[in-house]
Amino acid sequence: QVQLVESGGGLVQAGGSLRLSCAASGRTFSNYFMGWFRQAPGKEREFVATISWNDYNTYYADSVKGRFTISRDKGKNTVYLQMNSLKPEDTAVYYCAARLTTTHKYDYWGQGTQVTVSS
Repeated sequence: QVQLVESGGGLVQAGGSLRLSCAASGRTFSNYFMGWFRQAPGKEREFVATISWNDYNTYYADSVKGRFTISRDKGKNTVYLQMNSLKPEDTAVYYCAARLTTTHKYDYWGQGTQVTVSS
């Protein structure tokens, strides 16, 4: 049973930083992309960043490029999202997700962690 558990959300002032963690368990993720998504109130869920577990290729949404960094620690089976220069529009519930490299659909999702950025 795959489990993704996010942590690290909270309240921060604009310009501040947070680091989200996603602890993954239940299988080996060597053939997976791990992604971060977010959903703000009244909006659709949107892609934030993704990383390939094996070769560390990363991709970012234009809205977070240069401010957010996705990484993973194989030994800890954990994916991170370092968020710097936070803006009020980054306020959302952030979700960790996983998909096989051979598909486009994310099959596994965490429960989400709230990030609130005050102005």
